[in-house]
Amino acid sequence: MSSSSGPSAAPGSTAAALRHVLSHLVTPLLMCVGMGLAYLGAFHAPEPHDLRVDVVGSGPSAQVLAQTLQDKGDGALTVRTVADRAAAVDHLRTQDSYGAYVPGTRPELLVASASSDTSATVVEKVFTEVAAGQGAPLKVTDTAPTADGDPTGQGIFFLLVAVSIGSYASVAVIGGAGAALPLRIRAALAAGASLVVSAIGAVFAGPLFGLVDQGLGGLWAMAWLYAAGILLIGVGLHTFLKRWTTLGVMVLFVMLNFTSSGGIFRPELQPGFFGALHAFWNGAGFVEGVRGHVYFGGHGLGRNVLVLALWLVAGLVLMALAGLAERRRKAAAAAGPSAPAAAVPAAPAGERREGPVGTEPGAGAANGAREEMEEEMEEAVGV
Repeated sequence: MSSSSGPSAAPGSTAAALRHVLSHLVTPLLMCVGMGLAYLGAFHAPEPHDLRVDVVGSGPSAQVLAQTLQDKGDGALTVRTVADRAAAVDHLRTQDSYGAYVPGTRPELLVASASSDTSATVVEKVFTEVAAGQGAPLKVTDTAPTADGDPTGQGIFFLLVAVSIGSYASVAVIGGAGAALPLRIRAALAAGASLVVSAIGAVFAGPLFGLVDQGLGGLWAMAWLYAAGILLIGVGLHTFLKRWTTLGVMVLFVMLNFTSSGGIFRPELQPGFFGALHAFWNGAGFVEGVRGHVYFGGHGLGRNVLVLALWLVAGLVLMALAGLAERRRKAAAAAGPSAPAAAVPAAPAGERREGPVGTEPGAGAANGAREEMEEEMEEAVGV
């Protein structure tokens, strides 16, 4: 009895298929390593360093307390004295300090939880011990509380996560499924997707969850700047990175971005690498920009909007470079001489001659379609 044989029965086909699968497993494994290094490196052991706090008072006792805390902290705190309570409150409102201790028979600690709830918690722990050493209970006053819908102060960070995922997942779709479209259409799709993603973010922040109770329009504008920057950078990179685009975008806008944003721990509680990224990364620009806009009277808003705008400009530059590269590729393909077909001896009458694999009509198109399908699969793995 004869049995039909298909491609799976060809010698070596199992080994070839296994190599193919293993090559595609590289991407998720690299994501695993990258996410572990980034998240655990940034969050696993938060320790304060150079965390700025004030001691209210100008007399010898205030000076001694400030110096004692500075020495005892061994680099954890940066302590200075301020003349009065009003000056301490002003420093908190401009995010120039993260706690202010008012000594006396009824000691008081001033914090601004909207700046960072985790930093406020660290400061409260330090000065609770100080007050206990003086035999007095500590009164804690929050000079900048968060909205009722964001009691932990971390809602803005999770909003950042939602907007980021919507943005880089859209990059995967536009880059993978829309790779055959002209670049100008992909750019238009990126612009449209950024508007939709930012609008969804504004709905989350305002009417749905109440993460902010004012300044929703400004939050939406910053979300649009942020999303548009990611989408334009991602679509531009796709021209050069192809199936590695999703991994590249995740490194830029997840691994390095979420960890340096300051949404969970500010730079003063993180290793120096992530603290340095906080100064200019786009996620930090969004988180700090929203905080300044909503809770601190616009303090620092201009600088953070500039950060977001510069990332958007970087996206526009990448799109321009991608357009130039694609035009050159098309010109090279059009000008290049066609490879001569291999001579095949004439077959005797009635006999069908098989050419080399891949020379059949439509084989090139089939191979191209197969490559595009594999690229889309790689993009989907990242999402």
